[in-house]
Amino acid sequence: MARVLVGVKRVVDYAVKIRVKPDKTGVATEGIKHSMNPFDEIAVEEAVQMKEKKLASEIIAVSVGPTQSQEVIRTALAMGADRGIHVDVSGPEYDLLQPLHVSKILAKLAQEEKVDLIIVGKQAIDDDSNQTAQMTAALLDWPQGTFCSKIEKTGEGFTITREIDGGLETIKTKSPAVLSADLRLNTPRYATLPNIMATKKKPIKKVSPKDLGIDTAARIEIVSVNDPPVRQAGAILPDVDALISKLKEGGHVK
Repeated sequence: MARVLVGVKRVVDYAVKIRVKPDKTGVATEGIKHSMNPFDEIAVEEAVQMKEKKLASEIIAVSVGPTQSQEVIRTALAMGADRGIHVDVSGPEYDLLQPLHVSKILAKLAQEEKVDLIIVGKQAIDDDSNQTAQMTAALLDWPQGTFCSKIEKTGEGFTITREIDGGLETIKTKSPAVLSADLRLNTPRYATLPNIMATKKKPIKKVSPKDLGIDTAARIEIVSVNDPPVRQAGAILPDVDALISKLKEGGHVK
């Protein structure tokens, strides 16, 4: 049976209206509700379902971030993960952390923990990078299955249905592999109160990138963060002639 590593990221909750800081250095996060990245919830659920089908022997939830990241590890443990690893990165270092840094951390942990499968969300809803799974697979030289809407264990690997622009694509990968979860892969379960209480007995190991031999020094500098331009209100016109007149006034047609 496989040992599964699942990446979980703490992000500003999807229902919160994002606000840019007055000094334009980033997005306001103080005192704002955070939760597990929704695509990562789907990744955890898939790993738990694999364990229920006796396809996985252990699920390790990993989060890279400040102390509060342990909250999303606890959520993963309450959903059914067995133990957690918190890679402590905070302050300016975390603000400028890039997907490549996270990929190097996941790859190193996968080797240390001798896992057979890595599952992450296809992207995080804060930076929308959609890079971590692909780069982790490249660093490990493992096959990858991204945007998974269905994962089936077949032989020594997996048969994966993935969502692409033109429809659905079916591929086969060998194991070990790196997979990224798409929206329609499953519906994550809610963490029940007994399971939340039980997480207190499940271990969370705390390490630093330095412990893993990973350099997380900033490779970018944030120059400015700005709100998108406000869209002008539309107008309802009575007929086609009025529309043509309006377009002529705006210089859109001659």
